[in-house]
Amino acid sequence: MNISIMIFKFPLVQPQASIGHLSPDRTPTMHTPVVFIDGDQGTTGLQIHARLHGRSDLRLLTLPEAERKHPQRRAEAINSADIAVLCLPDDAAREAVAAIHNPQVRVIDASSAHRTSPGWVYGLPELDEQQAERIAHSKRVSNPGCYPTGAIALLRPLVSAGLLPADYPLSIHAISGYSGGGRAAVERHEQPGTEKTPTLQLYGLELAHKHVPEIQQHAGLSARPVFMPGYGAYRQGIVLSIPLQLRLLPGKASAEQLHACLQQHYEGARHVHLMPLHQQGLAAALDPEALNDSNDLRLALYANPEHGQVLLTAVFDNLGKGASGAAVQNLELMLAALHAQG
Repeated sequence: MNISIMIFKFPLVQPQASIGHLSPDRTPTMHTPVVFIDGDQGTTGLQIHARLHGRSDLRLLTLPEAERKHPQRRAEAINSADIAVLCLPDDAAREAVAAIHNPQVRVIDASSAHRTSPGWVYGLPELDEQQAERIAHSKRVSNPGCYPTGAIALLRPLVSAGLLPADYPLSIHAISGYSGGGRAAVERHEQPGTEKTPTLQLYGLELAHKHVPEIQQHAGLSARPVFMPGYGAYRQGIVLSIPLQLRLLPGKASAEQLHACLQQHYEGARHVHLMPLHQQGLAAALDPEALNDSNDLRLALYANPEHGQVLLTAVFDNLGKGASGAAVQNLELMLAALHAQG
């Protein structure tokens, strides 16, 4: 078996004596969780590596470049890990999970393969009061999609509180940096000599984007929302918005009630921040890049009382809270549970 340990300035060892190899001057340290990132050369995998750089409470397990697509080597690696983080296309993620025979292996899947699958815990710790605990102790966690993170964070508390009907005719609009399209999209925009790309382009025009079932299920919606995504000519960051008509809400709920609901839901949340209610005067513009390189999610509510209209908004990094940052947040919860178990 030829599995190597990536060394980042801290001692890394094998989970078993038969896995990989150690540098001669390395001394094995027991009870340090081993984390295997499958697909560590993609946009999300590279970001996760960067966020884990310098950590001494875990050991990163990686495959040599020549073996990254070798089914047997990947299966050996994933079964030797305490926690496997899958940064793969959907079909490859399903194959990786199917190859697991070690019942102790825990999985964080960053693909969309299992986000609505029974038996998988949805990896949004702020979903409700118990979700972080569910993630901490689950064997199978599905990382949220980037767009659904913002949409569900805005909608789920309002639906759960009965302020927003589950069958409300929702329209969700979101613009992401081009890195949301993955490594190929980044190369199209950044490699010298490539054809100029549009400043802004909407896609998903068939109204069948793969994120819609995820949004519908985890926001608690009974009616399918209209979702319209787009890419801007900047690298990363999302601004997402959802308009509401107050006259269509039960009891014609006010903007103040909606804001108070979100405020109560996210009180004390480390990574989700609600801005003060804005319903008079000029509002500042929303910058999709404002929270880049962080794991924060900024929610806001803008209202026009005269017209009875409200706009729910979310700003966050599609590579942060929308991908790698969320994966590391879920990993932290799992690691805390493992350390508590000794």
